[in-house]
Amino acid sequence: MKILVTGGTGLIGRHLIPRLQVLGHEVTVVTRSPEKARQVLGAGLDIWKGLTEHQDLNPFDAVINLAGEPIADKRWTEEQKQRLCNSRWNITQRLVEMFQASSEPPSVFISGSAAGYYGDLGEVVVTEEEPPHNEFTHKLCARWEQIACGAQSDHTRVCLLRTGVVLAPKGGILAKMLPVFKLGLGGPMGTGRQYLAWIHIDDMVNGILWLLDNDLRGPFNMVSPYPVRNEQFAHALGHALHRPALVRAPATAIRLMMGESSVLVLGGQRALPKRLEASGFAFRWFDLEEALGDVVG
Repeated sequence: MKILVTGGTGLIGRHLIPRLQVLGHEVTVVTRSPEKARQVLGAGLDIWKGLTEHQDLNPFDAVINLAGEPIADKRWTEEQKQRLCNSRWNITQRLVEMFQASSEPPSVFISGSAAGYYGDLGEVVVTEEEPPHNEFTHKLCARWEQIACGAQSDHTRVCLLRTGVVLAPKGGILAKMLPVFKLGLGGPMGTGRQYLAWIHIDDMVNGILWLLDNDLRGPFNMVSPYPVRNEQFAHALGHALHRPALVRAPATAIRLMMGESSVLVLGGQRALPKRLEASGFAFRWFDLEEALGDVVG
């Protein structure tokens, strides 16, 4: 297949694109930094510096849209919230316009979203049918998904990736946590009772390939079948690193440091991959301790 990928130098893209190439697909990456893309992803790629110079998507069989500014890197000022929204909404809107302008559009559009679509739902078991809690992460993801669904047609199916916390060797949540935990200063956040929906990068990549190859559409919770509480996650990470994980970070201090974005660590979703498993997808990584051992090892 000929596949267009946005956000290719991000955490998921860096692992997905080599797999696509190994499987014999021709990959074109949309990036503002071609030099960085070649450095990170290697040779054998076509590169577009943007979408404005291109009118349609006729050359492609599939589009995978992973673009978006990292959500947890900065405090959520009103300006930062708008940047987070624009970095997702604008490129998705442009892709949809290109789908609509195509005489032979790609057969599948796989577009990013997040488990944050549901907001903080506490103890509720969250499948794709669960009504969301109306907060910023829901508004961000709901509009993002709504825009992406504009590409749906008789010729194109749309899959939405409601992704949890991705565990990978470099980058993502572990890049922030590992330095503290390696010093033996890590531990639960707040009460530690909030749920964390996680997924190993291998299962994330395999899940995207599954959606690419099977006639599926709609939202999919891209999470392990076994979400854990924050305190369980802290204990498992400490165990994987052979370090204690007993230093609890008080909720008050986290709120002072992170502001509104503290909901990302003090809240959570007990999300399950109901639709992905129902479609026949088989996870490789069920056990958190095994997954963390593989990633940090």
